[in-house]
Amino acid sequence: MDTASKNNHSESTETTKKNTKRRIVFRRKRVCPFMVDNAPEITFKDIKLLQKYISERGRIIPRRITGVSSKAQRSLSQAIKHARVLALLPYEIK
Repeated sequence: MDTASKNNHSESTETTKKNTKRRIVFRRKRVCPFMVDNAPEITFKDIKLLQKYISERGRIIPRRITGVSSKAQRSLSQAIKHARVLALLPYEIK
């Protein structure tokens, strides 16, 4: 009786595997917003720009989410940290 239930289970999984198809999704490659023409310069004084790259809790958003290049992400994080030291940005938001 146990083998019959196992056989039924294996047949059902085989049919579901046959019926599913993988979707191919093409995504556009992200372009760094700081590497295009007329891009804003990253400075600690530009609070509005820096706040776009900080979460609601006050943490720096990673580059895989924002699409910023690694070079720009390093200068962006340095500018955010510099603004925090000068009390232009909060360290954390409660």
